[in-house]
Amino acid sequence: MDWDKLRIFHAVADAGSLTHAGDTLGLSQSAVSRQIRGLEESLGTTLFHRHARGLILTEQGELLFDATRAMSKRLDTAAARIRDSEEEVYGELRVTSTTAFGTLWLAPRLPSLYAKYPELKIDLMLEERVLDLPMREADVAIRMKEPSQADLIRKRLMGVKMRLYASPEYLKENGTPQTLPEMAHHRLVCQNANAHQVSAGAALVRELMTHAIRTTFTVNNYFGVLQAVINHLGIGVLPDYLTEDFPQLVRVLPDVESADVPVFLAYPEELRHSKRIAAFRDFVLEGVIAYRKQRVTASDL
Repeated sequence: MDWDKLRIFHAVADAGSLTHAGDTLGLSQSAVSRQIRGLEESLGTTLFHRHARGLILTEQGELLFDATRAMSKRLDTAAARIRDSEEEVYGELRVTSTTAFGTLWLAPRLPSLYAKYPELKIDLMLEERVLDLPMREADVAIRMKEPSQADLIRKRLMGVKMRLYASPEYLKENGTPQTLPEMAHHRLVCQNANAHQVSAGAALVRELMTHAIRTTFTVNNYFGVLQAVINHLGIGVLPDYLTEDFPQLVRVLPDVESADVPVFLAYPEELRHSKRIAAFRDFVLEGVIAYRKQRVTASDL
């Protein structure tokens, strides 16, 4: 199949007009029309319905357009990777993280990355399922445990603990528990212990539930837990990194916390020299360093 004809077909299908496609390609309308006729003849089918208001793809044309659209996207991606590796931070970067970390820690910090690299295109995929980096389901991941694949470059970012937090308004109205048994008189806001989450968080919830807590509100991610806590619904189990961006949270029962949850950044070995990966890695590390300094400063007050 003639690649040049396919390129012209794609432009026409995208524009819905021979004239507009010709303007984009720098060709006359008649030249574009000849190429489309030649492609239709070689395929033995009609690709467009022609009428006074423009062109509409036939069923066969839709099938071909789906193929050329996928080809165009892959070519753009390849061009971006080539340009990225040789010149600048440019193109799409697919990042995967958990819903909580991606929503509550990563996303609020992304404006500084875009300010430095305005042509970067980040596709942030938030889900608890671990995407397969070697199979290129994503380019880079932030995970709440050390990756197991041998062909990944990984960097430990920090440790996270799940702790108990409440709003000042909730504590003013309901009092502050001083011991774990006193949690029975408060509403616990958390993820269900059987929900998909880090094991340390689930273990803490199970421990808390042994104290005959009478009322609970459970939600399947920490963003929901946070919203409930800052709206004074109860005492919530939340990751400690939230204290930087939500200083109004009051820690309850300071001796109660989960085991340490390691946070790792990982990406495939084959992307070792990618400037996009390097830019994102450095941005995350800078954020972690700033977070650590803030924690040290807060502990000294």
